[in-house]
Amino acid sequence: MSIENSNKQNGRIRHYMMAVVSVCILVFLDQFTKQIVVQQLKGQSAYVLIRNVFQLEYLENRGAAFGLFQNQRIFFYISVLVISLVVIWFYGKVPMEKKYLPLRICAVLILSGAFGNCIDRIRLNYVVDFFYFKLINFPIFNVADIYVTVAAFLLIVLVLFYYKEEELERVFHRS
Repeated sequence: MSIENSNKQNGRIRHYMMAVVSVCILVFLDQFTKQIVVQQLKGQSAYVLIRNVFQLEYLENRGAAFGLFQNQRIFFYISVLVISLVVIWFYGKVPMEKKYLPLRICAVLILSGAFGNCIDRIRLNYVVDFFYFKLINFPIFNVADIYVTVAAFLLIVLVLFYYKEEELERVFHRS
């Protein structure tokens, strides 16, 4: 193996290791916030931060976003497995160049959100949610949900406005 190929391989391994560490840190942060919420809010009334606008409110969510798929644990486990495989495949396809860092960040955020909520489902049989925008009656959500939402929004913006078509083709047509 040439020195150049060895350096590329080492760089790729560093990127993968950084992604794994990032996912672990983000999942820890999600689980940490949920633990605080369980200790401080479970069985308590909502903690109002901005009256009639935003509050922290403990909720045991046995479904998905907007209350869909209540108590469908097998569905959620299969979904996390499929999402994880797709995201890992995608991460492997993304060139390890600075230009494509936003795509790698999106992959890390999606994986972190999926794992954060999956841990809850395995441990508790539900997901702990606690952020509530009362002003617009938005469904209660958590940190893992924020990761996924930010990543999805960022992906849409990147695909529509940042990357040129040929740059995206380069991602999906790499061998």
